[in-house]
Amino acid sequence: MNSVDLEKEKKYNKWIVILSIVVPLVVALLFGVKVDLELPVFLPPIYATINAVTALVLIVAVVMIKKGNRKLHERLMKFAIVLSILFLVMYVLYHMTSDSTSYEGAYRGVYLVILISHIVLSIAVIPFVLITYVRAITNNIERHKKIAKITFPLWLYVAITGVIVYLMISPYYA
Repeated sequence: MNSVDLEKEKKYNKWIVILSIVVPLVVALLFGVKVDLELPVFLPPIYATINAVTALVLIVAVVMIKKGNRKLHERLMKFAIVLSILFLVMYVLYHMTSDSTSYEGAYRGVYLVILISHIVLSIAVIPFVLITYVRAITNNIERHKKIAKITFPLWLYVAITGVIVYLMISPYYA
């Protein structure tokens, strides 16, 4: 990799660090804010669907790059990022306007393991996604490939476990 590509990548690093810290902090702070507003739709099935679509988009994007279709791969990855942002906005909005629902079923331990791993990895995946994206847009393809091998399974796990958490908790929604 030449120094020009490395310099391009370094320009983004400050933003990656800032976003990787600020996004989880803002989400955590917003969880403490309650807004007396009734939403016109019930968001959990919508954002669970967004998670499912994200998982499918990630898989198709990997298939496309393996087939050499770089342009479609790029479009699908940008779409996956947009979906993840949309999910996050809806998730926060739901939790600002609704009380949390607790799981009381026989598989509570399993639910909590899945939920906690989902939450922790959803925070951890932020810098991975951003670094992977920056390495792609700065044309640092070899470095992009290396980190994408870590980012893909993490992001896929977060997307899939988001759906599983919804399916497990859905019978308990009031």
